[in-house]
Amino acid sequence: MSYLKSLSASIMLATALTACSEPENSSDNATHSPQATENQPIQTEQYSLENWPKLAPAFPKDEKLEARIAALLSQMTLEEKVGQMMQAEIKSITPEEVKKYHIGSILNGGGTFPNNDKFATPDDWRQLADAYFTASMDTSDGGVAIPIIWGSDAVHGHNNVIGATLFPHNIGLGAARDPDLIRRIGEATAREVAVTGVDWTFAPTIAVVRDDRWGRTFESYSEDPEIVAAYAREMIKGIQGDKNTEEFLDGRHLVSAAKHFVGDGGTTRGIDRGDTQVSEKELAEIHAAGYFTALESGVQSVMASFNSWNGKRLHGHKYLLTDVLKERLGFDGFVVGDWNGHRFVDGCSIDSCAAAVNAGLDMFMITSEWKALLENTLAQVKSGEIPMSRIDDAVSRILRVKIRAGLFERDRPLAGKNGILGSPEHRAIAREAVRKSLVLLKNNDQLLPVDARQKILVAGDGADNISKQSGGWTISWQGTGNTAEDFPGATSIYTGIKQAVDAAGGQVVLREDGALAPEDFAGEKPDVAIVVFGEDPYAEWHGDLASIEFQLGSKQDQELLQKIKAQNIPVVSVFLSGRPLWVNKELNLSDAFVAAWLPGSEGAGVADVLLTDAEGNKRYDFTGRLSFSWPELVHQTVINRDDEEYAPLFSYGYGLDYASDVQLANNLNEDGESYVDGALEDAWLMVSRPQAPWKLFIADGEQDPVWVSGNLASSADDNITVASIDMLSQEDARALTWKGLRAGSVVLETQKPQDLSRYLNEGAALTMDIRIDEAPVAPVFAQISCAGEACNGALPLQSTLQALPQGDWSQVTIDLQCFAKAGADFSKVSQGLSLHSEGKLAMAVANIKFVPGAAEQAQIRCGS
Repeated sequence: MSYLKSLSASIMLATALTACSEPENSSDNATHSPQATENQPIQTEQYSLENWPKLAPAFPKDEKLEARIAALLSQMTLEEKVGQMMQAEIKSITPEEVKKYHIGSILNGGGTFPNNDKFATPDDWRQLADAYFTASMDTSDGGVAIPIIWGSDAVHGHNNVIGATLFPHNIGLGAARDPDLIRRIGEATAREVAVTGVDWTFAPTIAVVRDDRWGRTFESYSEDPEIVAAYAREMIKGIQGDKNTEEFLDGRHLVSAAKHFVGDGGTTRGIDRGDTQVSEKELAEIHAAGYFTALESGVQSVMASFNSWNGKRLHGHKYLLTDVLKERLGFDGFVVGDWNGHRFVDGCSIDSCAAAVNAGLDMFMITSEWKALLENTLAQVKSGEIPMSRIDDAVSRILRVKIRAGLFERDRPLAGKNGILGSPEHRAIAREAVRKSLVLLKNNDQLLPVDARQKILVAGDGADNISKQSGGWTISWQGTGNTAEDFPGATSIYTGIKQAVDAAGGQVVLREDGALAPEDFAGEKPDVAIVVFGEDPYAEWHGDLASIEFQLGSKQDQELLQKIKAQNIPVVSVFLSGRPLWVNKELNLSDAFVAAWLPGSEGAGVADVLLTDAEGNKRYDFTGRLSFSWPELVHQTVINRDDEEYAPLFSYGYGLDYASDVQLANNLNEDGESYVDGALEDAWLMVSRPQAPWKLFIADGEQDPVWVSGNLASSADDNITVASIDMLSQEDARALTWKGLRAGSVVLETQKPQDLSRYLNEGAALTMDIRIDEAPVAPVFAQISCAGEACNGALPLQSTLQALPQGDWSQVTIDLQCFAKAGADFSKVSQGLSLHSEGKLAMAVANIKFVPGAAEQAQIRCGS
């Protein structure tokens, strides 16, 4: 990485190398991110409710309840009713505004905390909840007292709160094949959420994943609708309580949300928020399977999905939200939107969407624009664009849930109680879940279980990293920016191993890079190495992949395994991931291989299964079985158990135990490196976050490069700052700021050079969305280059950027031939793009990619 320090010097020579000049004006309208576009026409076939089962309502009609709803409704003004349909984020609304505008709901997004304090205590959460509740019940202005309902993404425990128990993500739970465990996890989660005064959790996700490139794969229990259906039933019973008992929504059990209705796991190419192109029969039989059991269990809310079905957005899909969900399936709770999800409906914007209400959306999830949305919705009702009957229906549904949940009475037996959040009882359930979720893929010569009395080397960047083992949706939205201090009471995988080894009288040494010190094991070779590695945290579309090859273009973990194997040390690989990935190379270098998924806060559960006791006997056996098929080839991105041509490396349901005597050959196909193989598609460098194999760095003068791993990073004196911002969706762009103290760069780089020559040969262009906030006052360059070699191609951008309209998004497109003529060698690209400024500049960028065939329409062209 040291060559980044000399980047400024190479840029200084760029003018002499440049093979083309900038046009006078390259401004153009910005293209939308892939989440906001549709590639297929709307389905024209006739819908048929016969594709869906006719479900009886989960609750018989309660005349007393309905009379109470009607009485409240009759007292409410139109403004109060529409206020109930707004769910605002706590960063954007105060208790005083809740009172003034009669707001019905609030939420905390991932990474949002009371008082904007990451270390807010459970009592801080409770106090803020009380403040919002008190405001909502204040009738001093003559309004009707309607309690607020607070929703939170407690998707693997109360994961927004420091000190909470973090359960394995859903993909691991799917491997456990234990519905009773799922119910107990739901109960424990509800108790921990209740402590903080929050009323409602946006869980469970009951998607059925068909393409493992999807960034939310880890939120799904399985590719198999049977597992999803069984788990949806039990998780909702755990969170809400059994609907036929007094525990139902009793304050120890809370409101649940089944999400995301419907088809979110079936989008083309696994693009989050994309288009699910399937028949209605397949949509019902596969993607809706979990909703049937969720509704039977009495789920009180359903979250509409971001995705489209055959070209039509779910937030505006009346047939699915109203005709199917509410009428055919008998759902009498309310439908809530996802984060500003209504804005993608045809004809809608973030602050105006009558179409979503008319389609059956009952509550908008809206961020900072909630006031404008409220005012526009009021105007649309008054004009008749939204019928009053639709408003009354939506508000009745919201009131029905609030009454059932006892929110008017505010009976909260656990609020503020000590000893519940992160309790030993809950952590024991989570540790059990870790044990049951582990899947043993390889155990040659029955290396496992490891005798805890031996000399054991522990290596890998996931070994002592609770943040990495917990994945996304952990404290922050993406699960990034966390340290060990953010997980009080939690146990890393290494800590669990050390506890077991110490108890058995063995020896253990942690060396993340696998390099032993002379004093380790008194100079003797370890008996075995346990190497813990895998995916870094991500969430939602930030985790979308172009290829399922693990560590595409960056082989640091493969190299670590090679280094240890070269010393003739047996290797146990513990793989942390949110999906099955193509890891043939890593499998070939491992004597044993364990899919540990994303185990959460109780890493000791891994050691429970991997290591023996002090007498050399196994403590727990492997019981986990794959709930997702595991690919043999790098192109098997869509491989599911019901496919006609089904040839995975490990089939659905596979999993060894200690009685298995299976030898896996170490000659698995290693022909990968192929996100440009086959039909040439767009090569994404950055969409929301850098795409593998690229990483984002700040290169500021002679300072060491700064890896931009979270949503905010800067050089030592803040000369260069990179921050996540919203363009069309949450944190889908980066704001880049140069103070101008010295020249410096923001760089998309890969550890292993990439052969991108095919893009050059097929007329591709570099495209990126840019917003200028402060125009450049000194030279600016875009560069594509190679590490340590004279193959840098730099192009001047100052006049291009100066011509763009400030404050608006525009697209800039550059013929890749320009970079080649300036000296870039596309056969070994290490810097996919470097943006270098010699002076002050403030700009935002998004959607950086190489687009085949786009050179002819590029704003900056150089010819062949």
